Amino acid sequence: MTRIISLTEASQLVSDNMTLALGGMTVYRRPVAFVHALLRRKTPPKNLTLLSFTAGYESDILIGAGCVSRVRSCYFGLEAFGIAPMFTEAAGRGAIEIIEETETSLALGLRAKASHVGFLPSKAWSGTDLPRLRPDVREIHDPYSGERLFAFPEIGCDVAVLHALEGDAYGSIRLNHNLGVDAELCAIADILIVTVEKLVERVVPDSTGLVIPPPGVDYIALAPHGAYPTSCFPEYPIGGGEILRYIDRCNAGEFSQYLDSVLADGS
Repeated sequence: MTRIISLTEASQLVSDNMTLALGGMTVYRRPVAFVHALLRRKTPPKNLTLLSFTAGYESDILIGAGCVSRVRSCYFGLEAFGIAPMFTEAAGRGAIEIIEETETSLALGLRAKASHVGFLPSKAWSGTDLPRLRPDVREIHDPYSGERLFAFPEIGCDVAVLHALEGDAYGSIRLNHNLGVDAELCAIADILIVTVEKLVERVVPDSTGLVIPPPGVDYIALAPHGAYPTSCFPEYPIGGGEILRYIDRCNAGEFSQYLDSVLADGS
């Protein structure tokens, strides 16, 4: 049964050494308010494995704060705004482990987990050097045709956090159409937390987005403007000025001061 909880309560559900998945896509509908709540804890979690189809601003802040030791994503950046500064700095000095992924490997791994099978086969990565970087992706042969394939192992997570347009006490949520792998994360997470722009009496399906019905959502937390400075269409656009300010502060060696100011003003 879905529980309505506060952002502070939601942040307590993430512990050291967990795999934390963050929903959304590049600079669209990211669970920024949840990440801020996580970092406002007296002792933020450490040694997290960060799972994200495409990682962005919210993930970069977690790396800068020293919460992440391992990343699995097919992209890490700020789209038109450039590279993710704290990820780039940490990766450059070998401070984080990067698990090589592509869109295909992530999609297959998540779908394998959702299907309750250990792997899914694919021709993807044939003719590339990627299998050398991922010994857990194993060469197999089709038992019917003998064709050479690769087995992509299942990918799970302890906690997944999405940001949605709205939710209700029954556990239904509405996402817009920038889905990434949000639907898959709903199916594979041990604990699913959704922050929402607003709570409504009942989420009614229509053509404006995808509705995830109960009972998949474990916790819903109200977080108006909770994706900013990433966008949450149609509620608000990308806060481009804030993302550029973040990049400038990081490039000036002022990440800690930036983060302190953001956490202090409740953004």
